Amino acid sequence: MNFAFHPEAEVEFSRAIEYYEDIAPGLGYDFSIEDHASIQRSIAMPRMWPVINDDIRRSLVKRFPYAVLYSVENDRIFILAVMNLHRHPDYWKERR
Repeated sequence: MNFAFHPEAEVEFSRAIEYYEDIAPGLGYDFSIEDHASIQRSIAMPRMWPVINDDIRRSLVKRFPYAVLYSVENDRIFILAVMNLHRHPDYWKERR
């Protein structure tokens, strides 16, 4: 199984890396590692994480207030959002 980002989720991911890198050198890298670990857990166990809306699941990112929101589509994970958990929880629903 592989994965793909929604274009806006990819932008969120990049911006989060930049944000954390501005806070401290290397922190953006740490965020990217933890985010990819969350994605890998989702690939390994795609139906394990809780459903938050219809067929959208949420995998939490360790160490950071983020979650990866995704759906399982055939043989891939489609990432709809790399969501800051402090944002309004429904902002990503237009991406479907």
